[in-house]
Order: sequence, then C-alpha cells, then structure tokens
Amino acid sequence: MKVGVLKEIKVKENRVAMTPAGAELMVANGHTVMIETTAGEGSGFSDEAYINVGAVIEPSAEAIYEKSEMVMKVKEPLPVEYALIRKGQVIFTYFHFAASEELTRAMIDSGSISVAYETVEKANGSLPLLTPMSEVAGRMAIHEGAKYLEKTYNGKGILLGGVPGVEPGTVIVIGGGIVGTNSAKMACGMGAKVYLLDTNLERLRYLSDVMPKNCFPLMSNPATLRNLLAEADLVVGAVLIPGAVAPKLITRDMLSIMKKGSVIVDVAIDQGGCFETSKPTTHDDPIYEVDGIIHYCVANMPGAVSMTSTVALTNATLPYAIQLANKSYKMAALENAEIAKGLNVIEGTVTCQAVAEAFELPYEPFESVLSY
Repeated sequence: MKVGVLKEIKVKENRVAMTPAGAELMVANGHTVMIETTAGEGSGFSDEAYINVGAVIEPSAEAIYEKSEMVMKVKEPLPVEYALIRKGQVIFTYFHFAASEELTRAMIDSGSISVAYETVEKANGSLPLLTPMSEVAGRMAIHEGAKYLEKTYNGKGILLGGVPGVEPGTVIVIGGGIVGTNSAKMACGMGAKVYLLDTNLERLRYLSDVMPKNCFPLMSNPATLRNLLAEADLVVGAVLIPGAVAPKLITRDMLSIMKKGSVIVDVAIDQGGCFETSKPTTHDDPIYEVDGIIHYCVANMPGAVSMTSTVALTNATLPYAIQLANKSYKMAALENAEIAKGLNVIEGTVTCQAVAEAFELPYEPFESVLSY
C-alpha cells in the first residue's frame, strides 16, 4: 500500500504521525511510505532520517493526497485540505467529529474512509490511541494551569505547591480517567491539594488505593462541584464520552462561585469542552477570561511537547496502521474489532453512532456497509 504522512498545518502543531522508526517498520512490511518534506522537523526528525530508512520525500500535501491510498495525520483535516481528499482514500487521524459538523459533512461528501484514532477501542473499553496523548495532555494541564496562575498572566499569584508556612493551592480534576489521573498525579507531585472527581464508584475505590495522600477522590455531582469551586485555584476538565460531545459540567453561572484569577483548563475541548464558557484556543493565543476566570482551551496541547508526543503516538498507532496497510481497511476491520470501532465514516455513510447522533445524521453499522 502507498502510505502518506502529512506535515501538520494546525497552528503550532509540531507533531508528525510517524517517526522514522515507524516508517522503517512500515517499509519492512512491503509498503511505500511517503513523507511530506519537513513534516518531521518539529519533532526533531529530518527528511534525511526518513530517507535513510527507505521512505520517499514528497514536496507537498497535494502530492501526498494524490499518490496515497492511506493518509496519516495527527490532527483532523482542515478546510484547505477537504478538496484534496478523494473517494475511497483512507484517512487515519484524530478526527473528533462530534465537535465539528463542518468537518463531518466534508468527510461524508469526500467519499473517503475516516478511521478515527480516538474511537479505536479495546474489548475492556480502553482507548489505546487516545491514551498516550491523554497522558501527555493530563500532565501538561497542570503545567499550563500553574503557569497561568502567575500574576504575570492576571492569575491569582498562587504557587500550587506552596512553601513552608504557606498552604498549597487547590486543584479540582473532573474525571478520573487517563487525563484526570495523570493531571492529579502531576498536581499531587507538585504538592497541591487535589480533589479528583468521578461518577464511577469502583473507579473511585481504585483511585483511593493508588493515589497519593494529598489526593481526595470524590463522587462527582453538581452539589460537590459547587462546594469545591469556591476554594479552587485550578480546575481541570477531563471528561470524555468516546466519539460524543463532552457534557457541560460547569455553567457560566457557576463561575461566579470561583475566585477571580482562578484558572480553568479544558482538556475536553477537542470534543466540544466540558465547561459552558469554553471555546477552542491555540498555542499562539492560549487563554482568555470570562467573568475574571482564566480559560485555557488549547485543542492540541501535546503539540507543544512534540518529540515526546510523536514517539508516544507512533508507538500506539503503528500496529494498527500496519494492519490497515497489510489487509486493507475492510479486512482489518472485519478481523479486528478494535479497528472496526475506529470506522466513523465509510464512503459517505456515518458508521459511528455518537457522531450521527451529534448532528442528527443517518447512521448505519459498519458491518452493514462492509457487506455491500
């Protein structure tokens, strides 16, 4: 199969979908790997590094789209790319369709096959291609939140860990999954007082056993949130419903409970955000204020630590990419239920129920589509 890897064009997105080590394995499986020139530079990988393992360097995105049977990206296609995507072409990337009707309809109209990293799912419910970036984003959420608590950015002037004789900052993490657990670990390691909220009692029992003593797992509900918001310095939104729009757990009215200069970090912004006042921001312009509360809602947080993120992402995606290339997407999906869960749109038909429901579109199970 001819596999193309694009240079990312989202603002300050420095990741690339495949490392040279990944390209070497793909070539060893008999496939042609085409890399858009300079695609790897933001992650520390030169064109020469790809050439040395047998990949081919192409001069433009247009060339990649024209020649590739499967295109791999990190972030979703942007409007300037829509017309380049052709019928029957496999696009393997993070789509987060439920956050964008425009993107969803563009992929439907293209007739391509959209395989979404974020909905590839194991039998135990885990999301193997979302996990590594969730780990990165969860840890980064605390770094960024701590930075914007500085008075320099109009924050409260709080040092999360405090110092002897001064109490530490208070962090609320909403969601006890991969993002939330990594955020809580990082905040605890800095010495903050951390409340980790979730609605799954079994998960809370587990977290109570494994988290540090300065982490307090609590059942999440509106009353608990309102009580905690009054003392929060930093709130991290880490709630995910696979493929669906994130629930709005903090309303604008609830911001009035918080102290001015507190910080909100919405890691769920890729799926629409879990705060009513959230809107996507970029690494160039990452924050804004609503009612005196600083909002950080960068939709591609791991792009800022691109070398770490690219290696972690390739480690996770490559086995699935090789299966898609070796077997074709149809056989790969029929033989591997994890890949089947990643099929969101097949040649104009929406095959992910959560995406269909988000925009009231017709839905058809992938099994029915593949049997045509």
